[in-house]
Amino acid sequence: MPYRYTIASRVYVFEELKTLLAKATPLRSGDALAGLAAAGFEERIAAQLALADVPLKVFLQEALIPYEDDDVTRLIIDGHPAATFAPISHFTVGQFRDWLLSEQADTPTLQTLAPGLTPEMVAAVSKLMRNQDLIAVAQKCEVVSRFRNTVGLTEHLSTRLQPNHPTDDPKGVAASIIDGLLYGSGDAVIGINPASDSPAAVSKLLHMIDDLREKYQIPTQSCVLCHLSTTLQLIPDNPVDLVFQSIGGSEKTNQSFGVSLNMIAEAQEAALALQRGTVGQQVMYFETGQGSSLSANAHHGVDQQTLEARAYAVARKFNPFLVNTVVGFIGPEYLYDGKQIIRAGLEDHFCGKLLGLPMGADICYTNHAEADQDDMDTLLTLLGVAGCNFIMGIPGADDIMLNYQSTSFHDALYLRKVLGKRPAPEFEQWLIEQGILDKNGRKLPLKSSHRLLL
Repeated sequence: MPYRYTIASRVYVFEELKTLLAKATPLRSGDALAGLAAAGFEERIAAQLALADVPLKVFLQEALIPYEDDDVTRLIIDGHPAATFAPISHFTVGQFRDWLLSEQADTPTLQTLAPGLTPEMVAAVSKLMRNQDLIAVAQKCEVVSRFRNTVGLTEHLSTRLQPNHPTDDPKGVAASIIDGLLYGSGDAVIGINPASDSPAAVSKLLHMIDDLREKYQIPTQSCVLCHLSTTLQLIPDNPVDLVFQSIGGSEKTNQSFGVSLNMIAEAQEAALALQRGTVGQQVMYFETGQGSSLSANAHHGVDQQTLEARAYAVARKFNPFLVNTVVGFIGPEYLYDGKQIIRAGLEDHFCGKLLGLPMGADICYTNHAEADQDDMDTLLTLLGVAGCNFIMGIPGADDIMLNYQSTSFHDALYLRKVLGKRPAPEFEQWLIEQGILDKNGRKLPLKSSHRLLL
């Protein structure tokens, strides 16, 4: 079905819904590379105005990727709860935007509505929003998750302590973990990207983190971010808290990652059987990123931001403890500069939260992108205001194994201080008991005799 909008005497025609969505998307290099972006500002505005008049119901009737060809499409359509969607089913995309920005769309209402929204609906409405709109709506979406502590409460900000090492040296990893803990990082997860995906290497890291956590009775969870198939091999005989997997917004994208929805379900079931959580049993950790489908030649002519939102439907299916976009990691071919990275980070957080996900962000860039740490400071602050559940904590903000720039332990301290945010409650109490923070959340000076340094 074609969509049209006239500006002055020029009629813009968009042949199908996925074309309309792509042309309405704020400019980014990945869509231009795929040949999907609007030709200029006027065509983009025409597409956005046409998109504003599209009824939300259309997204349930016109699949962007054919139902019979894609299990993510089938997941979205088959699992859609019509009764939950009913209160807003009469809205157009533009009316949905206005309602989201109104006082009627408060936190309880958005929490109730979340299961009734599809990724295509939230991606569409995000394309009509300014950055401040994305922040204002996301801030109203409280999404709380629980395993060994509680992440996502309003006025709290958690961190993934990311102690990567180029050779998986246990001493180097342990030193980074201790460093992060002494700066109050690690309440979202202590999560290592292993240099090797071999079961033996991953098992060694799992036991090392778990021994450290048990020794100091740290109320947090651990994860070695190996491939899901490796985790499945290790679960019976190793201390696996969270199961990790990168995911995308189409079946072919997930095939390129070497996974399927059935594999993810199997891993979730195996992890749940361990019953390692103490305050909850949300055992899945997913990472996503705009551009992954294009890089795998699995985009089906759909723009990268909409495909990113579709990845959140996969995540939502498995009730995750953590989800984060790795917003600038894939490179400038997909998000060219700081402006595009900032916009994408706000979009991803907004879409994830609106869909009911415990959304965090790896606020990052690669060294060949037209971005710098000032851009990351801007996105960090904006996401903090938007209520982002967690960010990364990396020594010096420089990942020496993955070779990219992210956020540091100090960045988390800055954001908590200027926005009045605190760590996860259980973890904060542990930090106070260890003499790392005072009761007002301020970092205390440490002596060389501190027990974590012995």
